[in-house]
Amino acid sequence: MAATQRSDRGDRGSDRGDRGDNEFVDKLVSINRVAKVVKGGRRFGFAALVVVGDQKGRVGYGSGKAREVPEAIRKATEHAKRNLIRVNLREGRTLHHDIEGRHGAGKVVLRAAPAGTGIIAGGPMRAVFETLGVADVVTKSLGSSNPHNMVKATFAALQNLNAPRHIAAKRGKKVADILGRRPETEE
Repeated sequence: MAATQRSDRGDRGSDRGDRGDNEFVDKLVSINRVAKVVKGGRRFGFAALVVVGDQKGRVGYGSGKAREVPEAIRKATEHAKRNLIRVNLREGRTLHHDIEGRHGAGKVVLRAAPAGTGIIAGGPMRAVFETLGVADVVTKSLGSSNPHNMVKATFAALQNLNAPRHIAAKRGKKVADILGRRPETEE
C-alpha cells in the first residue's frame, strides 16, 4: 500500500497540546486484512504498520491489530511512540556513512548522498526517512519486499550507524583525525 501521511497537528489534536504529541508526524506504511478462524467461521480484523518521527532525528515503528482500521492505526501509533530511537545525522540532512541492514529475508543498503539528491527510496523505507527528517539518501532494497521486514531492516541499519564524534571518543582521538582532515600547513 502507498504510504499516507497523518499529522497530529490537525483539528482533532488542538485541545491536547500539553501532552507533547504534536511534535510527531506519523505515516501509515501498510494496512492488511487478517483472519482468525473460529468455530463459526472466520473473524476478520486489520493489522497496521505505522512509522512515527519528529523529523529531527528521532523515529520509531509499531504494529497494531484490531477489528477496525482506525483502532489498529491508533494501537500501531502508540507502539511506535514507545519505541523511538535517535539517529545522528550529518549536517542534519543525511547519514554519516554507508551501511547495510538485515532482518529476516529483507536486506537494505543505505548510502549517504550529497545535498540536493533527495530521498531515493521505495515505499516503506521512504516513510522511515521522511519521518526521520533525512533530506538526502540513496537506498536499495534487496531480498524481501515485505513492508515489515523492510522497515525492521532499515531500523537495524540505523541503529548501527556511528557518528564520527562517537568513534573519536571511543578511540581517544580527535574528530579531525577520524575524518582524515589535516590542518593546513604553510610551506
